[in-house]
Amino acid sequence: METRFLGIPELAEAPSVAVVVDVMRAFTVAAWAFARGAEKIVLAESPEDALALKARHPDWVALKDGPPAPGFDAVNSPGLLRSADLAGRTVVQKTTAGTVGALAVREASLVLCAGFVVAEATARVLRTRGCDRVTFVVTGEGGQAEEDLACAQYIALRATGTGTAATDFLRRAAASRAAAELTEGVRQGAHPDDVSLCLELDRFPFAMVATPEDSLMILRPSVRSAGPDR
Repeated sequence: METRFLGIPELAEAPSVAVVVDVMRAFTVAAWAFARGAEKIVLAESPEDALALKARHPDWVALKDGPPAPGFDAVNSPGLLRSADLAGRTVVQKTTAGTVGALAVREASLVLCAGFVVAEATARVLRTRGCDRVTFVVTGEGGQAEEDLACAQYIALRATGTGTAATDFLRRAAASRAAAELTEGVRQGAHPDDVSLCLELDRFPFAMVATPEDSLMILRPSVRSAGPDR
């Protein structure tokens, strides 16, 4: 499998297959939302678009980076979301990096959104579909986020059937700038357990596939989990 690891600014053209990685925290949060019963996640272009969608669909759950804000129901924190009851709900998600990366490759034939919590399931999709060229979008820090790059490299190796241990990749992520900022309280809208939750390898059995539907980019689990994670 031929792989490329690019930051969002480096995406000159739409790849055929894209794996968009945001470990801390967009796609860890997305996975938790599905585990808590969410039916789908709408990836919003901007906070204003997220609020407009929420206004048109009051029963949808709007979620954003940073501290709580008027109009939004939740923040981008797995620790704060893990006890939510989202059974059958639609979530609107807008984050600084993850959702931006997914929208940047919306023209790709296959878009997977990933973090460590769905790493093996994501690699399995790439293996079973026989993907021979894959672009991994490292969303954080303009493509330099160590946690996202480590996760992307781990998934790439797993997708080729390599029996690679995750230990070193998880260690790199744990020592990343994002992990330090979450631990030290630099990033708002966080929970003390966020870093450990983002580093739970293969916590969930599903991959997450984003597809254009009408004018929206919709994220869904590739295999429905048994129910809300308890």
